[in-house]
Amino acid sequence: MIPRYSTPEMSAIWSDVSKFARWLEVELLATEAHAAIGVVPADDAAECRARAPHVDEALVQAILDREAITDHDVAAFVDVVQEAIGGTAGKWIHYGLTSSDVGDTTLCWQMTDAMDVLIEQSTSLLGTIVELARSHRDTVMIGRTHGIHAEPTTFGAKVALWALQVDRDRQRLRAARDTVAVMKLSGAVGTYSNVPPSVEAHVGGALGLRPVAATQVIARDRHAEFLYACASTGATCELMAVELRHLQRTEVREVQEGFKAGQKGSSAMPHKRNPISAETISGLARVIRSNLLAGLQDVALWHERDISHSSVERVVLPDSSQLAHYVMRRLQRLLGGLVVFPERMVANLDASHGLVFSQPVLLALVSSGATRDEAYRIVQRNAMRAWDEGSDFRTLLESDPDVDADRLAPVLDEAFDLRRSLRHIGEVFDQVDALEV
Repeated sequence: MIPRYSTPEMSAIWSDVSKFARWLEVELLATEAHAAIGVVPADDAAECRARAPHVDEALVQAILDREAITDHDVAAFVDVVQEAIGGTAGKWIHYGLTSSDVGDTTLCWQMTDAMDVLIEQSTSLLGTIVELARSHRDTVMIGRTHGIHAEPTTFGAKVALWALQVDRDRQRLRAARDTVAVMKLSGAVGTYSNVPPSVEAHVGGALGLRPVAATQVIARDRHAEFLYACASTGATCELMAVELRHLQRTEVREVQEGFKAGQKGSSAMPHKRNPISAETISGLARVIRSNLLAGLQDVALWHERDISHSSVERVVLPDSSQLAHYVMRRLQRLLGGLVVFPERMVANLDASHGLVFSQPVLLALVSSGATRDEAYRIVQRNAMRAWDEGSDFRTLLESDPDVDADRLAPVLDEAFDLRRSLRHIGEVFDQVDALEV
């Protein structure tokens, strides 16, 4: 991932130093497990641990230099580690293992750690969203369907629904973590022909990973689920970002991204305050979703394995987790600094001349004796006049000869009462209050 969209926490997990340090730990644990069953001399296993090289950039470079000769990353790693340990002990490194034992176990270890970071960030984002929802629980605004005024809602209710969706994504992240928190040390085609299950169990226990049946590689549907959880998280962030982009449009201007001192919105037009964070989130969500397709295509491999998945995963697994983390963090910063304009929200609601109460009026007329079709036609023709003439909807209704304004005054009062439209808004907040934040 390019530095612009990287986060330190994810970069540390996916760095070459981290990868090779994890490979080394898997190898050392396997050697110690072999020693526990008498296959490897105990002194040699201890010497492997004591003389194991420190994994730093210099060792990474040594491995890469060796790979230029071997054209095999794990073989190069084993060569360099065995040479560093030296003596008779070094020969036991990688005993009975195949490359995927080390690589796949490490990859799942990295994905598990990445999921921990994403789950923590999701919880932090959720807290910000819940706080925003509660603070605007009663901030009245117009709800829109197809981009057109529909019925009144509150900004808090809108945000509360975001919170519930983020919580569902958090559940997906947790499920994906469980799915990828696995490992295998069962050899070339998964039959334990050269390494007993007890060695696998020892290493898995030490790493907190669950041994699973496998071919030479761990099944890639697990990795696809990891990518789906990242993609779903990105899609949810984009849902919020798209809504905020619309609400920030000049003609709407119900919210505004924070604008810090010294910030410039345009190199040409000094007046500009653009929704740059929301737009960035929308763009990066597309990348995360596209990576999911590549992950799904990695599920089908030839026989017990091939490496068509390997090159793909070197890109999509780190990048998707990096981007999911970045967009959640960027969104949290956006929401934390969001400027909300309640007066503008009310003004926009009022701009449709009371038409937002058309359904309550329809129901009031039906309750007062009209058929639904009769009531619909009365409401519709007056609604269209209100739009076309810019006239007050209720005034038009009361002057309609098919409406007994004096008799229907009480039911019309109720139909046009904003409190009636919002009287059950607490239902969504009851669900928000039940969230683990």
